[in-house]
Amino acid sequence: MANPSAAAVTFWGAAQTVTGSMHLVEAAGLRILLDCGLFQGKRADARQRNCTFPFPPREIEAVVLSHAHIDHCGNLPNLVRQGFDGPIYCTPATRDLLAVMLADSAKIQEEDAAYLSKKRAVNDPCPAPLYTQRDVQATMRLVQSVPYLRPCEIAGEITFRFIEAGHLLGSAMVHLTLPGQTRDRTITFTGDLGRKGLPILRDPAPVPAADLLISECTYGGRVHPKVELLADSLGEVAQRTIARGGKIIVPAFSLGRTQNIVYFLHLLTNQGKLPKLPIYVDSPLAVAATEVFRLHPECFDEDTWDLLQKDADLFGGHLVHYVHSVEESKSLNAIKEPSLIISASGMCETGRILHHLKHNIEDPRNTILIIGYQAPDTLGRRIVEKRSQVRIHDKMYQLKAEVIVMNGFSSHADCDDFGNFLGPLAGQVGKVRLVHGEQDQAAALMQLLREKGFTDVQYPERGTTVPLE
Repeated sequence: MANPSAAAVTFWGAAQTVTGSMHLVEAAGLRILLDCGLFQGKRADARQRNCTFPFPPREIEAVVLSHAHIDHCGNLPNLVRQGFDGPIYCTPATRDLLAVMLADSAKIQEEDAAYLSKKRAVNDPCPAPLYTQRDVQATMRLVQSVPYLRPCEIAGEITFRFIEAGHLLGSAMVHLTLPGQTRDRTITFTGDLGRKGLPILRDPAPVPAADLLISECTYGGRVHPKVELLADSLGEVAQRTIARGGKIIVPAFSLGRTQNIVYFLHLLTNQGKLPKLPIYVDSPLAVAATEVFRLHPECFDEDTWDLLQKDADLFGGHLVHYVHSVEESKSLNAIKEPSLIISASGMCETGRILHHLKHNIEDPRNTILIIGYQAPDTLGRRIVEKRSQVRIHDKMYQLKAEVIVMNGFSSHADCDDFGNFLGPLAGQVGKVRLVHGEQDQAAALMQLLREKGFTDVQYPERGTTVPLE
């Protein structure tokens, strides 16, 4: 910034896309990052974007992290590797999840580098991981947990508070107060905003008014099915697949989505709506993340608290088999009878889900159940588009399994939610900038917000800077 006392925000990630959340706040001569997520997409593009920061990492004073999904936190070790050594602020539950998520991400980075090294030509350079377990350990030493609603100062100049976002265990909106020459300026960053009535977690708190509102818009133009219909829809898909002797393969993010699915399977079984069916969660990350959920019941809503009093085994240890070893994971491919396998990753780009897809995608008795957003240029998106052929591990496979998309399981706010959460702020917010969404979703939400009385609503490109006058 030319004027060190001025305040501004530059959008460097999740700008006109849904991955790699990263926004640079400059105020009082300080530079602060809101999130530092991994960009996901084509391998070469993602590698270049994730390796190269558009600012010197050493000049960042602090990172304020909204939650532990990898597209919001996954590039922190690389930031540290390149010289950042300031505090990383997050909620207590996010800190515990962060340790699990980043360790798993480093493991994937190291395994991918080893795999590509074997495939490289003799004269090609040996590929290196984006970051390693050592980088993760260095990152975790910088993490400081801050409870919801407690004011926290950064370098004695900038103050922020975490506010319940209802999207994921520990997820938070961030409300910042920046010093100005004539008056303070405020920013509200929604992070990923949740929905009312989703199981397990508390509903989002009211969104604070601010001079600048940075809001996600992943589903800004869609309306999700009612939460109460989700379990029945899941049961219908399971029964239809069982009737034809098939398997249900569920690519699910290990963090959040897997726990929600297990919760619904638990309800269906207890209600007698789901016949006895072998259910496997095949993701070491999901196993570890579920343990963190058990450690933080303070984040649960009242209904979940009530269920815990009746059945302490909320996440289904007696109902679901959690798979740990690679050998046990491979053995699932030999199962012939109907079963349900939940495996990471949610966009089908890495992890054990690839092996389950290879062994099941060409059998028309099977169902691939997509329960979350699939970014462009990912295997998950190609499956959603029902391409006749898809590439998995450098081999083409015929897509013959039934593909079912159930976006109602999303923990992102939809169009109606945004109207309810943001509508009351009309006239109280100076500028609105929409991030973390594709163009059609952003356009729909921009129109809605303008109809509600917001006068300055935009969808910034990557690298766009917004001053706070």
